[in-house]
Amino acid sequence: MNDLHSPGHERYDRLTQWFHWLTAATVIFLFASAHIWENLAKGTDLRRGLQSVHISLGIALAVLIVLRIVWRVFVGTHLPAHGSPATRLLAMLGHLALYGLLLAQIALGFMFRWAQGERFEFFGLFAIPSPLATDHDFAHVLGGLHDKVAWVIIILAGLHACAALIHHAVLKDPTLRRMLPVPRR
Repeated sequence: MNDLHSPGHERYDRLTQWFHWLTAATVIFLFASAHIWENLAKGTDLRRGLQSVHISLGIALAVLIVLRIVWRVFVGTHLPAHGSPATRLLAMLGHLALYGLLLAQIALGFMFRWAQGERFEFFGLFAIPSPLATDHDFAHVLGGLHDKVAWVIIILAGLHACAALIHHAVLKDPTLRRMLPVPRR
């Protein structure tokens, strides 16, 4: 059995792992909740509730992504990607694309809500008022972009997950294990 602490078997620090898995879970919930409420009758409590949680978690995701980027740049564990120079470049570009798309998606979500003339509420604790004038045509454009970017994020995240599984099952390298917590002995 390989020693998890030998060279090449390093793990990301615990906070980096938490940021990664919280981001993944939040993105999946946000995507699913939006597609579930689209199939619910307008004005129902469940639809409004899903929208409210979606908005609150979108605000939380904004904070999470900013903290995650600050942590990654200034503090977090930096591990080299495994594979050829081409696969390392693809991994770097994939990560940059995910970060960029998540930031764009958050900005689109905020602007979409504000263009609708709506303020944000974070789980009913506080509200973020709209700095934009209501513009339903602009809101429609932003809503379409918000939906399209969501699909691109889900597809890219799916490819990211598939790549991690290929590293684990086919290439037999520690790429996936580096993002998992150390098992307790």
